Amino acid sequence: MSWTPVCYDYDGTFPGFLTCVFDSYAHREEPMAFLAPEDGEYPLWECRRVDTDRVKAGRVYRSIPKKMSAPAARLVYRAFLTCLPQRELHMWHFLRYGYEKGPGIMRDLADQRVYTLNRAVHHLEQEAHLYTGFVRFSDYEGVLIGEIEPKNRVLPLLRGHFVGRYNAERFILHDRTHREALVYQPGRSAIVPLEELSLGPAEEGERRCRALWRRFFDTVAIEGRYNPRCQNTHLPKRYRGMMTEFQGDDGERTMAAPEREKPPK
Repeated sequence: MSWTPVCYDYDGTFPGFLTCVFDSYAHREEPMAFLAPEDGEYPLWECRRVDTDRVKAGRVYRSIPKKMSAPAARLVYRAFLTCLPQRELHMWHFLRYGYEKGPGIMRDLADQRVYTLNRAVHHLEQEAHLYTGFVRFSDYEGVLIGEIEPKNRVLPLLRGHFVGRYNAERFILHDRTHREALVYQPGRSAIVPLEELSLGPAEEGERRCRALWRRFFDTVAIEGRYNPRCQNTHLPKRYRGMMTEFQGDDGERTMAAPEREKPPK
């Protein structure tokens, strides 16, 4: 019996994707595309709306470590957080191959389906690791607030790091790219949708702290060791727009910040 090509229109959540996987096997359908609300593409195939069913999603997710392995389930979850183009389609092909191959799938690193997800998740994890050092918080009336513009959805990976580091504080880490925020107060944390974060002018104490941080950044630079290529390797320019040391005195973002790339003479 052949599989019927179809496009799935779903809500863009991980349980929604797993529901699509359940339906693809239940109805012998081969997805040609997945359409989420944030997608602006309109595929040529007929689209079928799939409503999220957490019972079906749970059955699919529990089947992954049973049929494949726990690392395979972890890979699938993290792959959903990546910016891999058509990630759902790549994930579906990985799962179909995994159900056929079994536990050995994670050792088949030469297979394109396994390699593609591994590469995308490595990029996600590397970006999350860099943000553990590149995030800058500002104090707004006792609440620490920071913003990032990641390519991948890194907040689920950053959650444990920042909750553990600032467990006695209250903070908000806003992901501008994906319009969501990690919100924490002692004992509770959540990742919630947040379209925009509007902040008023910083208080005098916060402005002084920012000025001291910029002065420190300029002072520790060694003119004889000035190497912009090496600097760009360790601190890519795309991260600098959200970092205090590359902002003006009023907190305005200055992505290139040429006056701060070369130490003063």
